[in-house]
Amino acid sequence: MGKICGTNFPLSICFIVVNEFCERFSYYGMKALLTLYFVNYLHWDKDLSTAIYHAFSGLCYFTPILGALIADSWLGKFKTIIYLSIVYVIGHVVKSVGAIPTVGGRDVHIALSMLGLILIAFGTGGIKPCVAAFGGDQFEDEHVRERQKFFSIFYMSINAGSLLSTIITPILRGDVQCFGGDCYALAFGVPAALMVVSLVVFIAGSGMYKKNPPQGNILLEVCNCIGFALKNRWYRWKHEPRRTHWLDWAEEKYSKRLIQEIKMVLRVLVLYIPLPMFWALFDQQGSRWTLQATRMNLAFGDAFSIKPDQMQMLNALLILVFVPIFDLVIYPLVSLCRIKIMPLRKMAAGMIFAALAFGAATLVEINVVKTVVDPAPAKNSLLQVVNLAGGDASVKVLGTNLFPEPIPHFQDSPTYETLPLEGPAKYAYITVTSLGADTECNQRFEEEEAYSLILFPGPAGTQCKLVEDYIMKNEDGNPLVRFLNTLPEDLNITVGTELFNVSSEYSVSLNQTVSRGAYSDVTCCLKSGECSKLDLGLLDFGAIYTIILKEESGKIVAHKTEDVKANNVHIAWQIPQYALITAGEVMFSITGLEFSYSQAPANMKSVLQAGWLLTVAFGNVIVLIVAEGAGLDQWKEFLLFAGLLLGVCIIFSIMTCFYTYVDPEQLEKFYLEDSGKEGDDDDKKKKNNDVPLNKTGKGTRL
Repeated sequence: MGKICGTNFPLSICFIVVNEFCERFSYYGMKALLTLYFVNYLHWDKDLSTAIYHAFSGLCYFTPILGALIADSWLGKFKTIIYLSIVYVIGHVVKSVGAIPTVGGRDVHIALSMLGLILIAFGTGGIKPCVAAFGGDQFEDEHVRERQKFFSIFYMSINAGSLLSTIITPILRGDVQCFGGDCYALAFGVPAALMVVSLVVFIAGSGMYKKNPPQGNILLEVCNCIGFALKNRWYRWKHEPRRTHWLDWAEEKYSKRLIQEIKMVLRVLVLYIPLPMFWALFDQQGSRWTLQATRMNLAFGDAFSIKPDQMQMLNALLILVFVPIFDLVIYPLVSLCRIKIMPLRKMAAGMIFAALAFGAATLVEINVVKTVVDPAPAKNSLLQVVNLAGGDASVKVLGTNLFPEPIPHFQDSPTYETLPLEGPAKYAYITVTSLGADTECNQRFEEEEAYSLILFPGPAGTQCKLVEDYIMKNEDGNPLVRFLNTLPEDLNITVGTELFNVSSEYSVSLNQTVSRGAYSDVTCCLKSGECSKLDLGLLDFGAIYTIILKEESGKIVAHKTEDVKANNVHIAWQIPQYALITAGEVMFSITGLEFSYSQAPANMKSVLQAGWLLTVAFGNVIVLIVAEGAGLDQWKEFLLFAGLLLGVCIIFSIMTCFYTYVDPEQLEKFYLEDSGKEGDDDDKKKKNNDVPLNKTGKGTRL
């Protein structure tokens, strides 16, 4: 096996590092888009989109157990990586095809998307426990320092792939237009191509790899031992003397060494019970926090705007910054204050930081929703008035004083007002007073709808026209625009890449999405072919505009009204919550893995890694349940999660008070004293060949 430039680094690790970079790029690049894909392309509501997102994330952390079993008990790591990478590639391709609008209808898109995600979950989860361990296998036993450096490089490649992909794929989605909208097919296709590259690179190095045969899976043996102990105790506890520990009932079949190791592992696994709550908060960066970003001002000056799904890159970026800061600055400073920094204390502090992050998200959300127009409740409608009559107008609906102040000429009412209907629909008499004359009109309103009442001059005085409004902010954050044409001739207006067709005589176009920006040179053409330019000014994030077109001094002039206010909370206000959650990750995740590894024998690290991954999986299950079942306002949901984590942190802190740190070397002394037991030597030899699922000891971005 070749070496790199005369060092002790095997050449084969180059292929493994490039493979991991491409695979992580493909996974995180695809995952960054998922929530907005569900909402904007599959047209699911926010709660269902969040639930499916976390169901997929949870499955990605359940399947590593299956991958480890296949690799250790059947195929070996190399073949497992190859075969499951092929499944992974197929999943990406199916997912990308499902994002092509011309391939079938909505049901086909949903079916292909779900099938693709399931295959991706089995692919990424299946190879997760194999790649890092396979890289570690390439080193000789005496090259410990080189192996440690490899894992540092390996972890950097993971974060580099994550960081770049969460920047690039949202740009491909939003800035490239295909099939008349956001190009999800391309944005999913690029990660699929990177996964193909990952597989090709890995296969290209096959002749250089050191391939160890499968040696059995310690996780299976642990489960069998626990099962035998429980079964034996159930059937024999009445007839035999009590034993010190319930696992001692397995002594008839399993060695004392294995039983003692399992006892040590179970002591750590008990501490894992509260941990899913942390991951329930942490993994919402790609779901709830992304949806929050769509309702914020994403502009940094006039020239640059960020995509809402790009904010996730802050976590990958900040963790690269925070890890050395915590290791070299914060922890040493705390030690100087004579505060003993125990691993479990760090983990509890990480939980507190995550809870504070959701407290910050709550404050942001409370301010974000101030620009949102809530839908009308049952048996009610929303109504605003657009006054295009000759002068100021007073409006009374059903004899109520719904609009107490006169509405100025060429303006709309300040806000939508709630109109009680007392049923699913109702005809309402409306009295309009303008220029000293009263006009009555009768309009039909339906519950839970929003309307604009347009007042305009007619032959017999002021006339009324009721049009339905769309008041839901755009899920991708961009503004929505419609035009109201007061001219006697049809108009065609081009705003960016969007074409609006507006009929004559106070007709209103459909709402269409346009990119945020200043539009000072919009083309407006009469049906006769004569064109002119319009200045629409800034169309800002989250706003819904009605632009009234009127002829003044022989020219067509645009008057802009804002039906729904623009997002006025800047996206930079999300930075504190990302900083807090990342600080929490550094203290909780990295410390948690290091603690777990230090508290168990070397050959049991794969069992602890399996338990750790399951805490992430169950954390996503918690979000799935709350998203679909709680039905809370978003800020209340954020506050609920923060409160739950603080409660769990208290429970975890109490549990840690009863935990005694152990030195695994003490177990080795026990082995030496017990070396005369039959079968122990063979058992020891077998288990020392076992390779942990994850040797990096780093965070969960694996």
